[in-house]
Amino acid sequence: MAVKSIYISRLPTVIGTLVVAGVGVGIYSRYMMSVAHADNATPPRAFGVGPAFLSLPLHSSDQVNHNTKRLRFILPTEAHVSGLGLTSALLTYSWPKGCMLPCVRPYTPISHSDDPGFLELMVKEYPNGKQSTHLHSLQPGDTLRFVTPIPGYKWTSNKHPEITLIAGGAGITPIFQLIQGILRNPDDRTRMTLVFGVNTEADILLKAEFDDFQYRFPDRFKAIYAISNPLGPTQHAHGHVTKQLLSKVLTATPETKDTKVFVCGPPAMETALVGKGKQQGILGELGYTKDQIHRF
Repeated sequence: MAVKSIYISRLPTVIGTLVVAGVGVGIYSRYMMSVAHADNATPPRAFGVGPAFLSLPLHSSDQVNHNTKRLRFILPTEAHVSGLGLTSALLTYSWPKGCMLPCVRPYTPISHSDDPGFLELMVKEYPNGKQSTHLHSLQPGDTLRFVTPIPGYKWTSNKHPEITLIAGGAGITPIFQLIQGILRNPDDRTRMTLVFGVNTEADILLKAEFDDFQYRFPDRFKAIYAISNPLGPTQHAHGHVTKQLLSKVLTATPETKDTKVFVCGPPAMETALVGKGKQQGILGELGYTKDQIHRF
């Protein structure tokens, strides 16, 4: 009991020390980035390879559906870009009112790494999610601290000629970032099929962007939506992302040379798709090997 009391009493001091140390590293990192920017005339990057501890003010908060908001944060200057690598996330830090401990959660931006002046997150609020509830409560002018980038899958142009992307719910954000990055790169000719499973049509996040992608890149991008609980008649597939649906809509088979399947969604969905332990998932049943599958 005494040890526990000492630990609790020292916890704020420990956290404070870490924050101060992180701030120092972040300031030095941003200084070095500014020197590099001055040397090569490239846009300054808000985030480098190490800790940033960068507080960004909220510009706007837009309600997307009943439980999801699109949050736009202002970068240090109008010239700044995030500079994040493709599929990277950002670790966020806050100490919501009434919480004994701070909240640290990763979020994948939906803005492109080269968009100047702002950074966008799409955040789903969960019933007992302290960080998501806090982010939904933010008002323009409030700040959020971004601790450090979290590198994602190391993508290079044309690494895979054709890929499959399977998402569920808020798991669409790293999938969207990868699709957007590929299509905005004129040197990348990768073909993509997206299968997005949601509860209702209102939960098809970023649908306007996907519609635009399909219109502008009809030979390289296709989106299929699976609605598990449609509120009325729907033109999309009815049900979950199943073996039958995937075998019907996927053009990149396990035999396709250098193909890759990217998966991101709720734990139950990911387990159904990739399996658990020795249990084979849907993708395994379709013939995909473990090295052909990447989970975000």
